[in-house]
Parts: sequence; structure tokens; C-alpha cells
Amino acid sequence: MADPKDFTLSPDLHAYVVAHGTPPDEVQRQLQADTEALGPIAMMQIAPEQGALMTMLARLLGARLIVEVGTFTGYSTMCLARGLAEGGRVIACDISEEWTSIGQAAWERAGIADRIDLRLAPAVETIAALPDDPPIDLAFIDADKPNYANYYEALLPRLRTNGLILVDNVLWGGNVIDHGVDDPDTEAIRAFNDLVAVDDRVDVVMLPISDGLSLVRKR
Repeated sequence: MADPKDFTLSPDLHAYVVAHGTPPDEVQRQLQADTEALGPIAMMQIAPEQGALMTMLARLLGARLIVEVGTFTGYSTMCLARGLAEGGRVIACDISEEWTSIGQAAWERAGIADRIDLRLAPAVETIAALPDDPPIDLAFIDADKPNYANYYEALLPRLRTNGLILVDNVLWGGNVIDHGVDDPDTEAIRAFNDLVAVDDRVDVVMLPISDGLSLVRKR
């Protein structure tokens, strides 16, 4: 069955997409199952094809420093860590010990725990405390929507030229174009998308993968 976040694809077509890309391995499938057992909140986990794309982008960039804002149960963290260059690390920012503990167990099983630096604190504070050197190669934003712009503005000055910020949920189930929807999360995503679209510091491509993923390249 399709991940319900893949609102642009039928279940059968989503299954075809996943089957014809690099599939989740045994550890990833177990983490997906452990997350699904949490109930409706499992919707916060990224889709498998998005995870495979993120691993590929990290490898293409030769990423040595990745910052993740919003870890949840750690599937996205695992995908990013697997794309790191030798000696690289992911700084994973979250505030939930309960959810990230599920991810930590999976990272240990996958043999990548030593590549991940989990920091349980408000992400803006964690990012602000990072040194300017080394610069960030790749960042992923997938956390509370009203703070998307704050995370973006905190990350961009620390991102290297030609580095990428990946931003999740930018289509928000299609609600971004439904003017009958005006809840705070939807309004925040619309405002963020508008901000990035006219930002002359970056180039951006919005991909209709899963719930929408923007690739933001620093010029």
C-alpha cells in the first residue's frame, strides 16, 4: 500500500516506484514497522523513495557534515548517514527522547550510530552554536512548520556554496493551493515557499515526491 503522504500517486503506482528504485533494507523495513506501530503519528516518517533520494544526494555532494532538523524515529537520519563521505557525520536535531530512542536502536543495528550526533534541544539553538567551519554540506528540514523560515535562515549562512537544503512537506497534501484551508501550519508552509521562491541567494526546485520536497541550492 502507498504511503498516504504520496497523495499524487495511486497505491499501485507508488509500489512500482519503490520497487524500481533502491529498496529499503531489512533494518529500514523494521524501523518502518516500528514506526507504524505508533499509530497515526507514523505519518511523520518520510516515504522510502524519498529516503533513497536523500542518500543519493548526500553521496553526490560528497557530504561530510549534514544537519537534520526533525529526526522523529530516525529513518531519514539513517538515509542521510548512509550517504556520508568517509569520516562524515549527521547532526540530528530533535526534542523528543521517546521517538529518537527508536531511531537510536535502529542506527545501532545498521552499524551507523557512530556517524550520528543526536542533539535533544531546540534546533535553532543547536544550529546557532555550530562553528562556521566546517560548513554544512547538506541540511534537511522536517519539523514544526511555523519555524521553517527560522530554520532556513539559521542554516543558510552556514551552508557551503553549492550546498543543499532539503525541505519536506512543501505541498502539504495539496493544501498549499486550497484557499479554503488557512490553519497555521498551512499558512506557514505557503509563506515559506513564497520566501524561498524569491530568495536571490539560492536556486530552488520543488519536487512532487511524497508530500513535496524542495531542493534549495546555495549560490
